Formats: sequence, C-alpha cells, structure tokens
Amino acid sequence: MRRSRRMAAAVSALAVAAGGLVSAAVIGVGTPALADHCDPAEATQTPQARQSQQQDQNQDQNQEQDQGQQQDEQGQDQQGQQQDQQQQAPEQNTDQQEGDQQAPQGGGIALDPAQSPEAQSPDGQSPEAEAPEAAPEESPTVQSRRRGGNNGNQSPSPNPSQNPDDGGTASPSQSPTGSPSPSPTGTGGAEEECADLGPFPEDFVDIRQVQGNGGLLNPRIGRNGSRGTFVSQCGTNRNGHNNPDNFIVAPGVSNGAHHLHDYVGNLSTDAFSTDESLAAAGTTCRLGDKSTYFWPVLRDRKSDANANDPDGNVGQVLRARAVTLQFRGNATSRVVAMPRFLRLIMGDAKAATNGGANARAAWSCTGFQNRITPDKYPLCPRGSQVLRILDFPSCWDGQNTDSANHRTHVVFPDQSGACPQGTRAIPQLRMTLTYSVPQGPSYALDAFPEQKHNPVTDHADFANVMPDRLMQFVVSCINRGRRC
Repeated sequence: MRRSRRMAAAVSALAVAAGGLVSAAVIGVGTPALADHCDPAEATQTPQARQSQQQDQNQDQNQEQDQGQQQDEQGQDQQGQQQDQQQQAPEQNTDQQEGDQQAPQGGGIALDPAQSPEAQSPDGQSPEAEAPEAAPEESPTVQSRRRGGNNGNQSPSPNPSQNPDDGGTASPSQSPTGSPSPSPTGTGGAEEECADLGPFPEDFVDIRQVQGNGGLLNPRIGRNGSRGTFVSQCGTNRNGHNNPDNFIVAPGVSNGAHHLHDYVGNLSTDAFSTDESLAAAGTTCRLGDKSTYFWPVLRDRKSDANANDPDGNVGQVLRARAVTLQFRGNATSRVVAMPRFLRLIMGDAKAATNGGANARAAWSCTGFQNRITPDKYPLCPRGSQVLRILDFPSCWDGQNTDSANHRTHVVFPDQSGACPQGTRAIPQLRMTLTYSVPQGPSYALDAFPEQKHNPVTDHADFANVMPDRLMQFVVSCINRGRRC
C-alpha cells in the first residue's frame, strides 16, 4: 500500500511538471524580428563557431533538464518519506492521509510554469525560445524570399535569354555557384535562412585596411588630354522616383531589374520609356538636362522594412546624402559630343555569378578616396561616409546609340586612359554617391536574388537626353580645361 501511494504521488508530480513544460513552450516563445535574423552584423561568427556554440547551448539545456529531473525525483522521494511518516503516526486519520497525498497537485509545488527547472534557463528565458526551430511560421512569400528565390506573385520576369543590367549574357535564374562569397553551411533555422539571403561578414572591410590605389580610377592626363569637367546638378531623388524597372536592358518589362532603382534627372523613366517619352518629360536637373541617371538603392539592413519583398531586398532605403554627376575628359585626347539618346550601362549586376569581366564597382569612404575596394562594402570610421564611385565607358564607336549587349557601342579606355583604335573619346560620366549608413556591417545593395547582395554587383545606367546646345557646352568646358 505504501509503495502504491508513493508511485501515485510520483506520477502526479511528473504530470504537473509536464504540464508546466507545455505551458512554458506556449507562452515563452517570442517573435524574432526579421532584421535580427538577417542583419550581417549579427552573423560575425564562422559557421563552425556558430554550430559549436549551438551544440554547447544544447548541452547546457540538457544538463539543466537533467538537474531539474533530479530535483523532481528528490522532491518526490521526500514527499514519499513524509507520507510514510504520516501513515505511521497514530493520531492521523485516513482523510488526512488522502489530503497529504494530493499536496503535490494542490499545495503550490510546480504549479507555476515559470518555476519549473525544465521550463527556465539561468537567464530567465525559456530554452525553447532560444532554439532555431521555435521561430514563428512564415508565409510562403517570406519563405521564398529567405531562400533567395522568387514566387509566383511577382511581376513578369524578362525573357530568359536576357540578362537585365549585365548585357544579356546570363539568365535571371542562373545558379550562384560562382559567387565569390559562398553561403555559410548552416544546419537549419534562422542562420541557414540568412545564409541564403546575404550579404555576409566577409563582404565587408575596414577602409583603413585597404591599401592606397586611387590611381586606378584616375590615369595621369597627358599633354594632349582634356582636363576640364562639367557637373550636371540633378538633386538626390527627394521626389522619391523609384521603380524596379530597366528600360535599357529589359524594355517593356515591369520589375525587369528585380531590385529597386533610384532615379534623378528625367521624371518619367520606367520600363516603358522611349526616346519620345523621355524628350517630352520634365527633369530634376538644371540647364534643361533631361537625361536619366539611375542606380540600385542602398538599404539599412537593421530595419524590417520591405520584409515581404520576393527578391530578398529587405531593409529601409537609404537616400544618398549627395549625388555628383561629373562629366570628365580623356587622358590622351580631346572629347567629342555624345549623340542624343545614347544609352550606357556600367558594371555588372550579376558579377557574383558571371565573374568580374564587366564588374566596375568602386567603394570608398569620405576622407579615404585614395583607397578603393572593388569587391567589399567599406566600413568607415565615425564621421566618414560611404562612397560609391561609378565610372561609365567613354570610347564611342562613332555610329550607334545602343548595341545588342548594351556594351560594344561604347567601351572603356585602356589602363593608360587611351581609347581603342576605331573609337572616339566622349565625356566620361562619373557618378559619386555619398551615404550615411548604420555602424558596422549592416547595409547592403539591392540586387538580383541569386547575387546575395554582393558588393561587386554595383552598377548604374544612363541615357543622354541633353539638348544639343548643352552637350556642346559640356564638350567645350572639358576640352578647354574648365570646371563648369
């Protein structure tokens, strides 16, 4: 009889403890913010270190649970001993014994889930809340975005033979096997989801660790070179002209770029722009420059804004603090006028998978312009701002305003600054974009999903819609060595 009563008490205590675990699992799991999962600054450990840390946490949790079970067993033994003593006391009756046997259920022991050793870790949080598998369920759209893929709700994609922003050499669904920043090999949960999204800690570099190499962007101007410059003042897109289109490489395709563009200059630019529509539109530029200038936006990845974007471009858009649109001369010759409606692209929006042949990214920080990083986001000291320097090709074939791959009609000069034979130097456009970004590796470029927000994919686009008189003025300033 004594053994059966002790067993009944033990079963009752275990049932209460199990109920406490269930309650803690239900009420103890929080809803993690998306930015906490996908902010590169939160992923500074190597995959091996993260896996080792997770194993250590699991071992700690198991030890806590074992200790809790031991405490429960000790408590049950003590309760059984008390019951035995109570049964031996001659003054206790049967009703009192039954009341003592029910004490583990009604006497306040293990009733509060927060007091259960299994339901609470040393820091007062539920172990279940720390486990990756306890993350809340997500909609198919967010799951698709986390995996770096697309879903069926987005706008139509370009023809697979086209490659928006990179000259038509690769499909938008191209595998990212050639990415210079491979995904960390997680075992599941939030880390694996973020590994599919990018960017990664190795995509960032302290600008003070970059060697001086500013001469790569500024070849020495020779005796016959053209030294002047002209700056078109077009603002910083305060009017919020943004869309994910690219009428140069994906005409007529909404969301053809699969990432958001900032526009300055022509007010009408979208997927359906034509020479005629651009010429008829207004502009944010001075002196009647109706040209269109656009580039992918930069985002603050600490923010959860745009969380449901199917292409994985998550975060709050950072507007450039300054936009400088400078037309420059040639190191070895005079320049000739650009033809009206000339279309130009620079960089490769898919350089992470295509390779670096067409990549032209150049990142730096204010005060460190002699240090250029082509494939890393710069981490700037306090008081210094991030710079994107986007140089366009400037050696024109003399006939065409566009070409099949949007590159061969205007190419880059060689390392000495000279244009290849058969081409003529035109004013070279340099876009310099200045940003205030969050401290640490917590910002990223909008990109095609398979590019993992790699900084090497930075690029920009331009279409010349200057009046002929203004273009002649630009050429005169440059060839005469003036700053206009």
